[in-house]
Amino acid sequence: MKFRLRQMEVFRAVMLTGSIKAAAQLLFASQPAVSRIISHTEQTLGLTLFNRVKGKLVPTPEGEALFTEVDEFYQQAVKVDEFARALAQGPSGTLRIAASPSLSRGIMSRAIAAFVQRYPKIRVNFRTTLLNNMPQEILSNKVDLGVSVHPIDHPNLRVEPFTRGRMVCVVPRGHQLAQMTAVPLEEIARYPVISHDPGIPFGQLIASAFQKAGVELTTRINIHQSDMACSLARSGAGVAIVDEFTAEGMGWTDLQTLPLSVDIWLEPSIVRSVFDNGRTHAEKFIELLRQQAAHDRRDDRGNDRGD
Repeated sequence: MKFRLRQMEVFRAVMLTGSIKAAAQLLFASQPAVSRIISHTEQTLGLTLFNRVKGKLVPTPEGEALFTEVDEFYQQAVKVDEFARALAQGPSGTLRIAASPSLSRGIMSRAIAAFVQRYPKIRVNFRTTLLNNMPQEILSNKVDLGVSVHPIDHPNLRVEPFTRGRMVCVVPRGHQLAQMTAVPLEEIARYPVISHDPGIPFGQLIASAFQKAGVELTTRINIHQSDMACSLARSGAGVAIVDEFTAEGMGWTDLQTLPLSVDIWLEPSIVRSVFDNGRTHAEKFIELLRQQAAHDRRDDRGNDRGD
């Protein structure tokens, strides 16, 4: 093998830091040693990976292309390292979860809190990701499972809805719409509207609902994440249409969340690879997530009754 693991490690360090000196510090190695490895790598591969410009290392196009492959390989190596550590820790280890930002502050936070309380030796690596990126996160094994605010259609993913939710209207406290028990879409259309980009699932759901109601929707601001819509509404930029999970998770007392007169349903879903071998702690978390969702639904029904 011409390109050895140590050479990959040194090359990656130089690409990340931009200099021999910084790479040497990152690797706890000497500058001459790092410089020799880079020179030897270029000779053995027959490639110029860096141009020396006024004392600085500037990656060549070949260097940039090689870095993409090396970094992907490195991430897999990190995963193997984490797996080995998990084996050494026995019943402990790491659970890696990706969730839609809309779910992160509410139901996911509560479910993760319950999980770490029940399984204190299992570390949770939690990240948020957009729906378009979630399949790649799961199928490349960067995470053990995904939790999406809306079902994902992919032939290599197993998608199981675990609760339901609705889109809601968010306005500054005291807004004229706040006097209504349920806001008609035609009333929302009378104000500057903050809504999701029509190219993403949320935007398509909202546009479809307005179209079915025969109401023309002209958005003033298009966003990609619901928390941004809430922040903009809070600043007085307009009336926001977001999912109820985001509205519940924000907890801003100067905003009011209003139901819509037309139900625009969401089905948050558990997303896993069809190739999942079941060797992670995902099932433990899924059990608690379903319990949390059931608990939240009971609370919502209680609040509706005025209990």
